[in-house]
Amino acid sequence: MRLMIMFDLPTETAQERKEYRQFRKKLINEGFVMVQFSVYVRVCVTRQTAKFLEKRVENFLPHGGLVQSLMVTEKQYNDMRFLVGRPVEDVRNTSDRTVIL
Repeated sequence: MRLMIMFDLPTETAQERKEYRQFRKKLINEGFVMVQFSVYVRVCVTRQTAKFLEKRVENFLPHGGLVQSLMVTEKQYNDMRFLVGRPVEDVRNTSDRTVIL
């Protein structure tokens, strides 16, 4: 499974910029990797793990803006086509780093 977090946050005031930075930093600390600006993704072993992680993200949501989550299977994620550009070869963004015991 992949859990994608997509967001559009206001950055007009100093407080809004601070909340944006804190939200982004907390996503990274939770293991999310940036796919595009304001689109972060994390590999999850099961749907239950993805739902648990989604709840953790809900605990540090900013006050304003728009934050969306999307759960997709590994096959759906791998079927993503690149119309322009190339995928980033980062081990953190592959299921190869996942060890199932």
